[in-house]
Amino acid sequence: MKFISIAFLFMASFASAQTLRVATFNVSMEATNYQQQGEPLDPEKLSKLLQDGQHQQIKNIAEIIQRVRPDVILLNEFDYIAEPEKGVLAFMNNYLDKSQHGQQPISYPYFYIAPVNTGLPTRFDLDNDGKKSRYAGDAQGFGLYEGQYGMVVLSKYPIKNSQVRTLQNFLWKDMPNYKKTIAPKSNSPFYHADEWQVLRLSSKSHWDLPIDVNGKVFHFLAMHPTPPVFDGEEDRNGNRNHDEIRLMADYIDPKRSEYIYDDSGVNGGLKAKTRFVIAGDLNAADQGDKHRPGVIEQLLESHYVFSAFEPVSKGGKQHSEAQYSRSYTAHWGARVDYVLPSKYGVRVLDSGVFWPSSTDPLYRLVESRHASSDHRLVWLDLELK
Repeated sequence: MKFISIAFLFMASFASAQTLRVATFNVSMEATNYQQQGEPLDPEKLSKLLQDGQHQQIKNIAEIIQRVRPDVILLNEFDYIAEPEKGVLAFMNNYLDKSQHGQQPISYPYFYIAPVNTGLPTRFDLDNDGKKSRYAGDAQGFGLYEGQYGMVVLSKYPIKNSQVRTLQNFLWKDMPNYKKTIAPKSNSPFYHADEWQVLRLSSKSHWDLPIDVNGKVFHFLAMHPTPPVFDGEEDRNGNRNHDEIRLMADYIDPKRSEYIYDDSGVNGGLKAKTRFVIAGDLNAADQGDKHRPGVIEQLLESHYVFSAFEPVSKGGKQHSEAQYSRSYTAHWGARVDYVLPSKYGVRVLDSGVFWPSSTDPLYRLVESRHASSDHRLVWLDLELK
């Protein structure tokens, strides 16, 4: 009887330890990605392609997801489409729920979408090019139309919607000791005083989604900071990228999050001893010629983040002679997509980047920008302790 009891306890303990696969994937599913040369911009292009389920590039993205089979996944650069039936549900019903290249369909009972700052028009000349175009560089976040480069979260586990927090409206000026952007010729602030009063920090949004995994809750922290390029000597995008990443680094630190307010007016960030996973295309390399010192380190060296692992791939290693290329997550040569768990309450079991080598039959899924995306899916296998 004693032996049976011990065996029973062992099996019960083993059964309670559940592996959770969490992923991020910049899927480049935004309208201009499907625009032919000379064709006028159609902000509804993605929605139209999602309806028939036959677009090969989107089919390949769905196949990658079916092969990796994440339990929770953030999709960056998925246009915000307010009506789910024309956007996220159409993607799930017409692509993910259909077998791609013989793969088992995959279903996500839960999803989250919300507005983003990209393409949100303003009345200012935010990029100082002498034109008030309302969109592109004059929008709250760069976008040719509202919702471009949006975000979607898909989950097999319930999202506690009543506890979701978003930081879309947080103003850059309200961050203590923010990065100052100075116009090099005049040595004065790049943004005019009236612009600075309304300019939001998040180029898309920052999300905190509590997800319940069989009674154990972790906070899925999603974001997509602006790339630190496409600007001038003033480095406005570089400064913004730094501070967008800092916003999340402060959010997970109870000692530094007091100044933060969410879109409901609630102050502060995560409480101490909270499980979390940070995910997204952070547009911040950890080494190499695209590395900007002190940016991604805000997370990788955080007291609260477990970063002692490196998702790698054979395709990334083959992509460049650089020793660290095995951890590349973007075709243009950098590790910029991250899945970073908390030190508290989470154990990392395995990790990887979906980037097959050129001799692998699956290379067809990543062989070019238009095969799927210029980014690769990054995943982590975790145990919630």
